[in-house]
Amino acid sequence: MKRAAIVGAGIGGLTSALLLNRQGWDVTVYERGSRVGGRIGYEQEGGYRIDQGPTIVLLPEMLLGILEEAGVDRSKIELLRCDPLYRVHYSSGRVMNKMTAREQQAEEIERLFPGESQGFSKFMKDMDTLFPAGRAAFLERAFPRKRDFFTPSLMSLMGRLRAHKSVRKAVGDYFQHEELLDAYSLQSLYIGGSPFGTPGIYSLLPYAEHEYGIWMVKGGYAALPVILEQELMSRGGRIVLNTEVTGLSIKNGVCQGIETAAGAENVDAVIYNGDFPHLSGLLGQTTEFPRKRKPYRPSSGCVLIYAGVDKTWDDSTTHQFFLPPSLDGSLREVFNQRRIPAKSSFYVFNPAALDETAAPPGQSVLYFLIPVPDAHGVDWSQESEALAERVLEEAEQRGFPGLREAIKWQKIRTPVDAERDGLYGGGSFGIAPVLFQSGVYRPQPKPFPAIRGLYAAGASVHPGGGVPIVMQSARMAVNLLMKEMET
Repeated sequence: MKRAAIVGAGIGGLTSALLLNRQGWDVTVYERGSRVGGRIGYEQEGGYRIDQGPTIVLLPEMLLGILEEAGVDRSKIELLRCDPLYRVHYSSGRVMNKMTAREQQAEEIERLFPGESQGFSKFMKDMDTLFPAGRAAFLERAFPRKRDFFTPSLMSLMGRLRAHKSVRKAVGDYFQHEELLDAYSLQSLYIGGSPFGTPGIYSLLPYAEHEYGIWMVKGGYAALPVILEQELMSRGGRIVLNTEVTGLSIKNGVCQGIETAAGAENVDAVIYNGDFPHLSGLLGQTTEFPRKRKPYRPSSGCVLIYAGVDKTWDDSTTHQFFLPPSLDGSLREVFNQRRIPAKSSFYVFNPAALDETAAPPGQSVLYFLIPVPDAHGVDWSQESEALAERVLEEAEQRGFPGLREAIKWQKIRTPVDAERDGLYGGGSFGIAPVLFQSGVYRPQPKPFPAIRGLYAAGASVHPGGGVPIVMQSARMAVNLLMKEMET
């Protein structure tokens, strides 16, 4: 029986392990931390518990389909559909509900922005063709060689997807009003990119919201890695916690094993599931590893506020975005000037609005996410408390009356905490989804063609961030591994 080592028990590592186990491999997952899940975990205190990281489920069929391929019955994951998808609060006082049904969304846009609904209808009609093509071209295939990417058909598709423009400028072909441009480009924040710096291909995201819905996991996204852990263990796989992989054994262009404090282990293949830039530290002086001239650019960071609240809001939705007077200007301060703006945008997750089990009766758990620079250049020990207070005050004024007085438990997490947990540069989403870190320019599931038996999965690996997309990178890595091992 062939043996594989998985470095890291994030969602990419666990998915890789289950897929390989299903193919008859003997799999061991090594995790330096004390739990599985990586970015996906719980923050909890007393009777309060809420997701620490991801909260929004996009592309549910991709997630469930890959789980089925890995041998996990989809009935083990209960997804709850959010409709409205989410609510957008503008500083002008407008509040827009994003709806699943196209007709309802067109009516909502026309009510708030007369004359703009035709642009929405054209956007969805164009994307009906472009999304399946983009998914097949970019989400379901790897690019081991540059020439696999730079083909006439793919370049034509890139043009139609407006990859040469930013997401904000791409949706500007459909919408005129600044607030609508905000609503249809803020999705780049899901993957740690700015609307003005992320390629227009990511306009696939706002389309996917309407076409496939936005969901949440009943009980929290952090239930998912626990289910995968239990499944792997029940099938004879092994997970070794509190054990850091300190090196890889690579000889004559073949990855032959791993090294830990307990010694060396010989294996037939390794899948690396840490943030990709950290992989270089495990390779030593390997000549097959091409040194990158410039360091990777990390994604944006987040300040996260978790709160247990002795209150509920009857008219609340699960997901809400609160935008400043200028979202574009605010995010340029974050991404270009690397500072905290005076007026920040922020996202609120209120799971008890949909999942009655999310909080004790009559209470709520809330999660506030504020896009900020990564771990470096800001004194987070000085800045985070004041930023959190400003955001909580604004949330109270604009959507959650009585919030601050009702808070019984609160915790703040900063990019420094993220970096301490192994997230590259303190960015919350892997490396940034800028043009030259996307597609063929992003680390691939088989990152070094000259090294046999070494693969990678995770948010910093093609096709990118977001839980289903990370699972897709794991699927690609395993498929490439199986193909290589057959030769």
